[in-house]
Amino acid sequence: MKSKITRTFLLGLILATGTLHSQTQSPENKKMEWFQDAKLGIFIHWGIYSVDGIAESWSFFNNYINHENYMKQLDGFSASLYKPDEWVKLIKDSGAKYAVITTKHHDGVSLWDSKAEKATTIPKNSLAKKDVLAPFISELKKSGLKTGLYYSLPDWSHSYYDNNTKTKKRYEIKNDPKRWANFVNYYQNQLNDLSNQFKPDLLWFDGDWEHSSEEWQAPKTLENLRKYNPNIIINSRLNTHGDYETPEQGIPVINPQSDYWELCYTMNDAWGYQPFDKNYKTPNMIVRTLADVISMGGNLLLDIGPKADGTIPAEQVEILKNLARWTSKHPDAIYGTRHGLPFDNYKGKSAMSKDGKKLFLYLEEAKDFIKVYGLNSMPKSAKIVGDDNGKVNFRADNNGNVTISFSNVKFDQDVTVVELDFNDKITFSKIIKKDNLSLNQILEDKNSKSATFEIAEQLHAGNNIFNNSGLTSDGMDMKLPKSSKTNIETINWISKNAEVLLETEKGLPNGHYSGNSVLSKDKQTLYLFVEGTPTGPIALKGIKNGIARIRIVGEGSLVNYRSYNKLYWSDKPGIIYIDIPRERLDKNMTVIAVLLDKPIELFREKVGAVENNL
Repeated sequence: MKSKITRTFLLGLILATGTLHSQTQSPENKKMEWFQDAKLGIFIHWGIYSVDGIAESWSFFNNYINHENYMKQLDGFSASLYKPDEWVKLIKDSGAKYAVITTKHHDGVSLWDSKAEKATTIPKNSLAKKDVLAPFISELKKSGLKTGLYYSLPDWSHSYYDNNTKTKKRYEIKNDPKRWANFVNYYQNQLNDLSNQFKPDLLWFDGDWEHSSEEWQAPKTLENLRKYNPNIIINSRLNTHGDYETPEQGIPVINPQSDYWELCYTMNDAWGYQPFDKNYKTPNMIVRTLADVISMGGNLLLDIGPKADGTIPAEQVEILKNLARWTSKHPDAIYGTRHGLPFDNYKGKSAMSKDGKKLFLYLEEAKDFIKVYGLNSMPKSAKIVGDDNGKVNFRADNNGNVTISFSNVKFDQDVTVVELDFNDKITFSKIIKKDNLSLNQILEDKNSKSATFEIAEQLHAGNNIFNNSGLTSDGMDMKLPKSSKTNIETINWISKNAEVLLETEKGLPNGHYSGNSVLSKDKQTLYLFVEGTPTGPIALKGIKNGIARIRIVGEGSLVNYRSYNKLYWSDKPGIIYIDIPRERLDKNMTVIAVLLDKPIELFREKVGAVENNL
C-alpha cells in the first residue's frame, strides 16, 4: 500500500524555547479535530477470505490460489452468527472513538447491496444473502462512534479493471481508454452509493499505487465525496489527495511529519481471519503500542478479523477487553492529547493535554523514580492516574531538571500514567543542562539506584566517566577510587557490569528504545539499561541487523526474544520484544546485551504503506 501525503505539517509546536502552542483552528484543522482527539480506532477486515482463512485478495493476485477457487468462498460466507450490536459494543467499550470497515477489498466483493454495473456483492452472490454492512453502520451511528469506510480503488475481479493478477493483465489503458473510463465510472458510482447510504465521516482508500491520480480521476472523486460531506476526512491513499498519513504495521521510530497520522496495525500477522495465525501480540504489547503512538501524537487503528460466521476470535476479544480496562482508567491521558516531550527531555513515552497545561508520563515498569529535564516551570501537583493512594513527590535543580519519586504506588499491569499539572502552558528547553556528578560523587551516593541511573545517563550521552578510572574489563582487581563513604553496593554493580562501562560509546538516538543505552566500541553489541520491573518484554524498534543472541550482562543468562511485524521481503525491521525473567532482574538496574550480526544499522526512514503482500 503506497502512502502519498498531500500535506506535510511540520511538528511546529516546539519553538526554540520549547513552548507548546495550540493549533490555529483553520477550517481544515477544525474538521480534523475529532480525528486528532480520537487516538484509538478499530479496523475491521471482513470478507470472503475469512471462509478458508487465506490472505485477502493477495492470495489469488500472487497466484497462491487461482481466482475461480478464491471466489468459491462466496458459497461459505454465511454471517450466520453475525451480531453487529455486539461488535459495536465491544468496539466502543475498548475505548475506540471510530471504526473503519472494509466495504470492498481488492477482490471486488462488496459487503453491501451495490447496484453498480457488474458488482459482486455479499447480498446477491454469497451464502449470507444479506447486506452485512448496513446493520453495522446503523449500530455504529447509534453508538455515537464515528463511521469510517475502507474502499479499495483496484478491483482485480472486475472485467473493466486492467489488472487481474501479477502475471495476468486484461488490457493496457492506452489501448482501451473507454474500458478504463467504464471502470472509473463504476468505482465512483460505488463511492457515491456508500456516501449517500451511510454518510461516512472518513473514507479509507487503499491500492492507489496501481495508477496515477490522473488515471483514478482523484480530483473528481474527492469533489464528489465532498458533495455528500464537505468535512469528509480522507486518508493518504488517494494519490496526492488526503488528510493524514497512514504508516502500516511498523510503529514509526521518529515522529511522522504530519500533524495527523494513524498507525494501522494487526493483532497477529494477518488482516483478515486466518485460523492458523496464532502469532498474536499480547494485550500488554497492544496497550504499550497505543501509549507509544499517543506519545508521538498519532492514532492507533487496531485491526480485527471476524470469522465467516460473523464471530470475533477469542484472542482478539481478549485484547479489546484489556484495552477497555486501560482506556477506561486513563481517559484524560489518552483522548485529546498531543505528542509529548522530546527524548532528551524524557527518556520515555509522554503526552501533553490539548491546553498544554498537563504532562502525562507513561511508565512501562514499576520503579522508584524518573527524571524529566529542562522544564522552564515546575508542576503545581503530581499524581498517579487511577491510584488515589499512590504518592508522587518531585524536586527540581537549578536547571529545571525534575526528579519524580514514587511510594505506595500500585503500578498498572501494562502502563502506569503519571500526571503533572502546571499553572500555565508547559515550556521546556531543548538545550539540557545537567550538573553531571563525578565518579567519586556517584560512588558516595547512598542510594545505589540513583547512582546506577546517573552512570547510565552519562554513558548514554557519550560521557564515559570510567576512562582511566581503574576499571577492568572483567570487573576484577578494580582500582576505583574509594573512601569511607563509598557505597559498596554500587561498587558491586559496577564490577558485575564492567563490560558495559569500559570503553563503550554513546547510546541510541530517540525512538529506538525507551531508556538509556550504549554501544560497544565495534558497534556490534548494543547494551540496554533496564530500570525497575518491566510490565512485559522490553521493546526495541528500528534495528535493521540480525540478532545473534541476547543475554543478561554479568551473569550470562540467554534470554528469549521475538520480532513482530517484520515482513520478510521488506527492509523495514519489525519490533523486537525481549523477555527478561523477573527472578533475574537486578534490584538496581539490569543491563541487557544484544549481540548483532554486524555493526549496528538503524532504520529511521518514514514508515509508509505496504505495496505488495507476497
